Amino acid sequence: MKSYQSPAYRVIAVPFEKVVPNTYNPNAVAPPELQLLYESIREDGYTMPIVCYHDKEQDVFVIVDGFHRYRVMREHPDIYEREGGMLPVTVIDKPLDQRIVSTIRHNRARGSHDVDLMGNIVKELHELGRSDSWIGKHLGMERDEVLRLKQITGLAALFRDTKFGSAWQPADEENVDDEEPEIPELF
Repeated sequence: MKSYQSPAYRVIAVPFEKVVPNTYNPNAVAPPELQLLYESIREDGYTMPIVCYHDKEQDVFVIVDGFHRYRVMREHPDIYEREGGMLPVTVIDKPLDQRIVSTIRHNRARGSHDVDLMGNIVKELHELGRSDSWIGKHLGMERDEVLRLKQITGLAALFRDTKFGSAWQPADEENVDDEEPEIPELF
């Protein structure tokens, strides 16, 4: 029986130009924290690899976690030069829906998300055929949070499989009285 080995034990050096951001990351870092990340990388080096998926067809490494560490190298020539244009990367081999939830799990464990972008994540997972309960379980959300994020997207299609309660029933037309309703006098 082969034992499991975490990706952190297989860090590889990847040319910066082969690493690309994903299209779905809802995480945002404020300028002061981004500056602090730069200072941390400048002083301590890259202490955490960037988690990527290797798209063999395009021969690029798509970021699953670590976009802001990547961004530091992109925006700071001193870091790029010192690191020889190489980023430390660990690779996970998962389908898109699993990569999306990996990104969210990494982010949620550290901080907050942009609500609109999280709504788009829920929308994308829904369009990939994932149920509300699957989304909630894998993204660490309560059912109400998933529904609120679906509402934010404004797409009725996201609710087609949702069961709603029956707060009222329309009257049967055969039983509707044709008479004008009586309006009470106020004075």
